[in-house]
Amino acid sequence: MENFILYEEIGRGNKTVVYKGRRKGTINFVAIVCSDKCKRAGVANWVRLTWGLTHKNIMTFYEWYETSNNLWLVVELCTGGSLESVIAQDGCLPEDVVREFGVELVTGLYHIHKHGIIYCELKPGKILLEGSGTLKFSSFCWARADGEDLEKVFALAGAEEGEDINESTLQRYSKNTVQGLPLYTAPEAIKGDNFCRASDLWSLGCLLYEMFTGKPPFLSESRSELIEKILSEDPLRPGPEGSASHKPSAEFISLLDGLLQKDPQKRLNWTDLLQHPFWKGSLSHCGAESADRQGISLSREDTESSVSWCAKESVDAHKSLDNLSSSKADLKPPSNSFKIETRTELRPKSAVDGESNESIFLLSSRPTPRINSAVEVHDSTTVPIKNSSQGDSYVKKAESMCSSQQDMESKLKELIYTESDLIVTPIIDNPKIIKQVPLRFDPKTLHIPAHSVEKLLSMKDVDWNNFLKRVCSLLDSSEKNTGAARSKLNLLYYLCTLVVHKEIANRLISSQLFPILIQQLHAATNWDIRANVARVIGLLALHTSELGENVPISEAITLLTELIRENFRNSKLKQCFLPALGELLYLIASKEEKGEHPRECWAVPSAAYTVLMRCLREGEERVVNHIAAKIIENVCTTRSCHAQGFITGEIGPVLWYLFTHSTGDSLKITPISALCRITRSSPNAFQSVIEKVGLTAVLNSLANGICKIQQYMLTMFSAMLSCGIHLQRLIQEKDFVTTITRLLESPSTFIRAKAFLVLLQVLINNREMLLLSCQTRLMMYIERDSRKTMPGKEQQGGSEYLSKCLDLLIYHIVRELPGILGDILSALTNVSGRKHPSTVQAKQLKMCLPMMPVVLHLVTSQVFRPQIVTKEFLFNYGILLEFIRSIDSGETKLDRAIGQAASEELIKTTLLTFEAVTEHPILLITHRLTVEDSILPPLVSLVHSQNVEWRLFSLQLLSETTSLLLSHEVKAEEKGESLNSNNKLLSLIRDLLLPQYEHILLAPDPVPLYALKLLVALSEHSPASVSLMEEVHLFPVLFQVILRYQNSILGNTMQTVIALLNNIVANKSMNMMILFEEGLAHHVCSLLTEAVALYLEADDKGNTKTANVLLLSLLDILQYMLTYTANIVRQTLQLPSEDTEIFSSASQCLLLLVQLYGGNNQESMSPESMGSFAEVLKSKKDPRELKLLLKIVKRLITSNKKHSESLKNDGDALIQALESLTQTASSHADIAVASLAFEILRTVGRKNIKTPK
Repeated sequence: MENFILYEEIGRGNKTVVYKGRRKGTINFVAIVCSDKCKRAGVANWVRLTWGLTHKNIMTFYEWYETSNNLWLVVELCTGGSLESVIAQDGCLPEDVVREFGVELVTGLYHIHKHGIIYCELKPGKILLEGSGTLKFSSFCWARADGEDLEKVFALAGAEEGEDINESTLQRYSKNTVQGLPLYTAPEAIKGDNFCRASDLWSLGCLLYEMFTGKPPFLSESRSELIEKILSEDPLRPGPEGSASHKPSAEFISLLDGLLQKDPQKRLNWTDLLQHPFWKGSLSHCGAESADRQGISLSREDTESSVSWCAKESVDAHKSLDNLSSSKADLKPPSNSFKIETRTELRPKSAVDGESNESIFLLSSRPTPRINSAVEVHDSTTVPIKNSSQGDSYVKKAESMCSSQQDMESKLKELIYTESDLIVTPIIDNPKIIKQVPLRFDPKTLHIPAHSVEKLLSMKDVDWNNFLKRVCSLLDSSEKNTGAARSKLNLLYYLCTLVVHKEIANRLISSQLFPILIQQLHAATNWDIRANVARVIGLLALHTSELGENVPISEAITLLTELIRENFRNSKLKQCFLPALGELLYLIASKEEKGEHPRECWAVPSAAYTVLMRCLREGEERVVNHIAAKIIENVCTTRSCHAQGFITGEIGPVLWYLFTHSTGDSLKITPISALCRITRSSPNAFQSVIEKVGLTAVLNSLANGICKIQQYMLTMFSAMLSCGIHLQRLIQEKDFVTTITRLLESPSTFIRAKAFLVLLQVLINNREMLLLSCQTRLMMYIERDSRKTMPGKEQQGGSEYLSKCLDLLIYHIVRELPGILGDILSALTNVSGRKHPSTVQAKQLKMCLPMMPVVLHLVTSQVFRPQIVTKEFLFNYGILLEFIRSIDSGETKLDRAIGQAASEELIKTTLLTFEAVTEHPILLITHRLTVEDSILPPLVSLVHSQNVEWRLFSLQLLSETTSLLLSHEVKAEEKGESLNSNNKLLSLIRDLLLPQYEHILLAPDPVPLYALKLLVALSEHSPASVSLMEEVHLFPVLFQVILRYQNSILGNTMQTVIALLNNIVANKSMNMMILFEEGLAHHVCSLLTEAVALYLEADDKGNTKTANVLLLSLLDILQYMLTYTANIVRQTLQLPSEDTEIFSSASQCLLLLVQLYGGNNQESMSPESMGSFAEVLKSKKDPRELKLLLKIVKRLITSNKKHSESLKNDGDALIQALESLTQTASSHADIAVASLAFEILRTVGRKNIKTPK
């Protein structure tokens, strides 16, 4: 599916996503439906029913694909939304619009019914609008053929694909199952009867009713009540409120009454519907006969003819979208059959073409921003002759992103921490820590006006100062009675409601109020007043955005620290004072980070850090632990000296202990978040955790299902690796790599991005871990997320971050591949030609050769393949293949160094790598010369391997590559291009391969089959190759192969050798006498006789089809043989021979040939041939000889009009000879000769000749 570019998501359903797409190289936009494989039965049903179904009111189905996780349908793009959205937006539609829409609905539904399909789920959401406003019937997942049991169809479809169709699945697909509320379902279907055409007409009536009124005819939130209404009640008469012009006409009401009849027998049929006066003649184009009168049926004959039609038109699935839309309009199957026997043509392309990997639409088969494409499906026989710029475009992007390794590492460090890692939330009044009781003040006992925030902000300075003085006076009151305490508390409650507004907080924190609050915090005897003063201070610190140097923040921090220390055993007081202390610390830390004030402005006593550390320890209440961790989290978000106060040797283990011994999610997240932010400044903090609890325990924490914890843990690992701490241990730890890789399955974009970032740092420092990463499906994860960040999609937040991390990882891996391949080649170079590698060499081999599967993984990845398969890569691969040849031949011995199994694995992986390249022909065509010069020579040598597996594999690769290159060259020559590589390729095959071909063709199965396939490819695309076969005397061997496999005439080997023989005899330069001398006629006659017998006796469809193909090939060969014989006979007739016996035999042969093939040979009546006939007729006197010749001429001109015209226009000499025979015969006894001559002359229009008597 890399033939398509995916753009934005335009729809989403249950396990289905719809994208807007475009076929590459065109401006044809399509809709691409990505569906989960659990919906295979419904999707396959959609395909089988709409295959070839073309109508302006039906969404056109183009093609479909299968990947390992999804099914992808390419269908017509409808950009106007659905009918449901139109009704929802407009409420109701005028009757004229209902009529216009209704005409399109009826036209489309009539076409569906005419083809024997019941739609079954007709509702507004299934009707889509094209950009121009045309209505389109969309999904056919629940449709069925008339009279068909959908449950059995789904079960059969699932069984054919090897799915487990259990009882629950069958129930879900049951014919009686109605999806959702049955708002549009006919009464008979609700009762359990099969859906029929009348059921669809009921649904049509419901749609027309809803378009006019804005709601369905029957409506209820209760399913049982809705069913009861449909079965027993009549719909309300349609009549929207408004003017008389919006009231329904009598014709419309009549139409609805006819369609919404509960008895299907009384419901309008197609004849009555099409002729109904409501349409005002708009449906006359549907034809005089309705679907009812046509009597659509699904007979056995219909089924067979439909299968035949599908088989003939199956090639359309491979047409381009340009041709598809135009050609399909003319396709009409001769019958309406949808039996699943037609499954070969209706399979998704991956099942037919062998592309089963997820490269095509990988979540899925497939668009990636790295290569600016979506999904790739290549037809190996129709490859565009142009270079792919995908790899080049990515390299340019990578080079612009990273100019050097140091630059890449710098960008990597920038990505370790994101805004998501450094989010700051309030410490005070944080509901995740402790739920605060809402504060309410009493305006009546406030002693000052309870001004609103708006009122206070609009005050003049004088009024504001007066208000502030009164507040300070009330707070500073020295009265100690109960009433005064209550008044202060009430005032503090009022202040708490004010300071949550930034403007008020900014004015109050810089006023005389703040020192008074500090004084009250110190001097008040009532602890409730102290607690609420601390709350006001904390809220002020939280909400203020401006802070002057003269604000006594340090005094407040010192006082709060002392109060906490003095009352450390009082947990309730600590819960009151700690939030205020934390907000003040964060306030001055953030101001210092911004550089607004020098650090000397607000000194923080060391006792504050000590107190907060004590609050983290074991034994404290969890709320106190949580507040202290939250303070550290917020303060350490900043890069300030105040954050440094928390960085001690014990901070890491203390926070880790709090994390591991907490139960609530919030309390588990906060200490890990605090540790993550400390690690930003001091990675040693996280190092101390690993050293104390062990790496295993830390990795186990990643199994925690809380996404935030996983995100912070990955961030800390990245930070630690970037500083080189624990580097050697982590990059060698396989459990670490596998644990990180498993996190790539996370639904969180940030977690996946950070996992990629950690793996990147591992790979930068340890290339060998790339093998383990590939084995744990790293390539699959990269491809999946590459598609999610593809071009055309708006990237926000996590997607943009993921894209940046992925770019760096891909860039690094692409840069690593040459080094990996270089190490492998270096190791093999050192042992080349040696039987006994040294210990050092063996060690190098063991270290480098296991990395070869990495190359295979990258070549099979749609993200990496266009970037790594370059000229240099293929050149180095050719060198590697030469080493493989050396190993296979025994020139180089690796068994003692790495073992036989490892040696064989190296050979297999190397060949698989080239196989992956051949699956994408554009790569071979782009680097054609490199392939021919570097890869094909060692590949040809491997054909002579003693190992049958390698010999077969090499033959297969050689056959596919040769076929591709030769076919490309033929097409290039047709376009006037000259590639000048044909001779080189043929010379290679002639010199290295063909001399040994006799032994290869006579080798045990299945070697001959692949060898013959290569010869078929050669003979099909390069006529000169037939001469090469003749030079090495290969034809007798071919007949030996035929004799060897004569008992398996329908086998692949026999079919292939006959295909080769067909190509040979069709070659114009072929000396047929050589084949005849080898027994060609005998072998062909024998094969033809057996093939005819098998064709007539075959019961199995597969055998019949195979015998049919074989028979056609043999008949083609026979025709070439007879054509050659006819030419020889004609030449014999032209010889000036007086030998009557030779003449008689040649004449008899020629007569038999023309009786069989008539005038098929266009040269039969050429001027030269007619001259020869005239000379012979004049020279022969024997009536028997003359009659033979005349019969030949008569057969030629009566079987081919062109020959008759040739005789008439250019055959004067022959006509004169014929006229002479009629005259001579009239004076002699042999009237038969004259009669034949007369008939020939009359055929060509000579009417003046007298009839012989």
